Amino acid sequence: MDLGFRGKTALVLGGSSGIGMASAEILLREGASVTIASRGGPKLDAAVKTLWEATGTAPQHVACDATNPAQVTALFARYEGLPLHALVSAFGGSFRSDFAGLTDLQWLANYELNLLGTVRVVRAALPALKRAAALHAGASGGGARVVLLAAASARQPTEHQAVSNVHKAGLLALTKTLANEFAAEGVAVNCVCPGRAFTPLWQARAKQMAAVEGITEQAVVDHVAKDIPLRRFGTAEENARVVAFLASEAASYVTGQSVLVDGGLTRGV
Repeated sequence: MDLGFRGKTALVLGGSSGIGMASAEILLREGASVTIASRGGPKLDAAVKTLWEATGTAPQHVACDATNPAQVTALFARYEGLPLHALVSAFGGSFRSDFAGLTDLQWLANYELNLLGTVRVVRAALPALKRAAALHAGASGGGARVVLLAAASARQPTEHQAVSNVHKAGLLALTKTLANEFAAEGVAVNCVCPGRAFTPLWQARAKQMAAVEGITEQAVVDHVAKDIPLRRFGTAEENARVVAFLASEAASYVTGQSVLVDGGLTRGV
């Protein structure tokens, strides 16, 4: 399927690893002009090299920490007067702790990263998204797209992940709110909710859990996978395919949705 990205621009925040990087790869393969952003350093440079080797096209790249307002402003100054057809916000994080062990500072730091950082990025991107939507007003599949990354835990909270459970749920509310507000201007907003995807984030979590429980990392993965109906972790690419669809012309009549990519993990209707 041609997703209609040729001649269009896409920006992937959190594009140096995991689902963000996998999404950037698909968008490059589909012909989009892609910029990836992350906090920078060797990880960002390595991602550019990997994407170039995988696709034959090197993405543009820029260091940007979404918790730093000045860096977000500088990132979107690059789009002054220019259109942005697809914004993918794939950054975020969490840490394991029981509720009683969480401090105010930990709650605030995670809010700043997962929720306020996303708000800051979408707000800064909005003028460029509106310009892209105006260029294609009335065209079939036209408009601009925002795809946020939340988590299945926003629907079915995960034990010892209180900060992430709460703030990822906030992203679902943000998705619906923005979709309603931006629809008249041709900007669609949707959300992808990964379940157990074996990305670097989950690899680090498995290592931490293995150290605490005195077992191997593979034993942790096998134990967690038992709760998933498909009996395995997902991959970054499996999530990225859904991201790319929602960012594309093919999703021209989809907005305000939060799509689970979790192997059946979430039990709610």
